[in-house]
Amino acid sequence: MRTRCVALVTRDPALYADLAGLLRERHIPSVSLLPGQRIPGRAAVVLTSPSEVSEIHHPRVVPVADGGDRESLWVAVESALTHTDDRDEMVVGIDPGPRPGYAIVSAGHVLSSGSLANPEEAGELAAHLHRRFPHRPIRFRVGDGDRIARNRILNALALLRRPIELVDEQGTTPRGHRRPRDLAAAREIARSPGRPVRGRQPLTMTRGDIQNLQRLSREGSGGKFTISAFVAAAVLRGEITLGDALADGQRRLSTAAGELPRSRQPS
Repeated sequence: MRTRCVALVTRDPALYADLAGLLRERHIPSVSLLPGQRIPGRAAVVLTSPSEVSEIHHPRVVPVADGGDRESLWVAVESALTHTDDRDEMVVGIDPGPRPGYAIVSAGHVLSSGSLANPEEAGELAAHLHRRFPHRPIRFRVGDGDRIARNRILNALALLRRPIELVDEQGTTPRGHRRPRDLAAAREIARSPGRPVRGRQPLTMTRGDIQNLQRLSREGSGGKFTISAFVAAAVLRGEITLGDALADGQRRLSTAAGELPRSRQPS
């Protein structure tokens, strides 16, 4: 699969620094050039300053004023990347986990990739794509690992009634650090057809699931305490985060320490 990129073509160092930083944050591949240099065919869009537009020959040139709002800038870049051809299906691959990785692919090109704050954000991503591209076919493919997080993702996606497939994750997860590994796995999941899934999925959890969460809480608190099975189940269901559970446990620990009776002083 050929990954599309953004070409940064400008002599303006301040504009270049802003754009390059934004694209790195969003995990969008880019190539840096000066006006007049050859633009590679894999460049989906060219970003440049308004004064340099006339020097650039490319079917999709987006002029960007230095000092503009970063979020507005990203909307323009995302629009240029994703509006390649409204007839092509967009496939969103999602690697399940506490912070799922995702990749958006169309016509053999990776349009965008990133990480979600939690499994339920998959529904927000789906709603965003539906609003932006109401008439474009969109398919979601979710890896079959991390069963509870996976089912939370499937339940969040089920509300929009778009095609959803469950993909065998075997062979899709490369070795390496967690975050880039999740994004690479999401790209592989997007490329791998799976079996159709419909309707809401059960969030049943085993004793092992709860004990594993309790182990993580014990490690996260430095061995000071372990969250209860009730709280662990709430974290697994997505009702609270593990961070919130740890913060609450620390508060309880501090309060209990402050309420210990003082030793009696001699009268």
